[in-house]
Amino acid sequence: MNGEFIFLIKINRIAMKAKKYTKETIRELGLPKQDITPFSVGDTVAVSQRIKEGDKERLQIFEGDVIAIHNNGASGTFTIRKIASNSIAVERIFPFHSPKIESIRFVRHGDTRRAKLYYMRDRIGKAARVKEKVMSKKDIAHEAQVRRDSGSESK
Repeated sequence: MNGEFIFLIKINRIAMKAKKYTKETIRELGLPKQDITPFSVGDTVAVSQRIKEGDKERLQIFEGDVIAIHNNGASGTFTIRKIASNSIAVERIFPFHSPKIESIRFVRHGDTRRAKLYYMRDRIGKAARVKEKVMSKKDIAHEAQVRRDSGSESK
């Protein structure tokens, strides 16, 4: 009896691992497709997240620098770091396809040369800032064109 129970647990674990969730299956499960403004590591973004407290629901905005992006298909995440009161750093990991995320607002570009900014955790004060990327009118027009093109392909 005990051996059969362990065997059933192993089969259940294998079946759960075999279920690979893709964007299509997530949409079939009922999660709406989100139009996320493209951003990269080093950019400053503001994430509006729905918070439920008791029977009330409100929006909470978390604004900070993107220090990491993990593109793992449907389970992709991005990490945002902000400096809160008393110079205490707060990091949050958000899934791209979370139903709790209302919107992601792009604030400014950051000038970085790395894919992950984990070294920012050791910095204090002004050294913990990401330098803003200065763009010419030509670069801004090109980026707007790329965003328009990527928005039309997803529809």
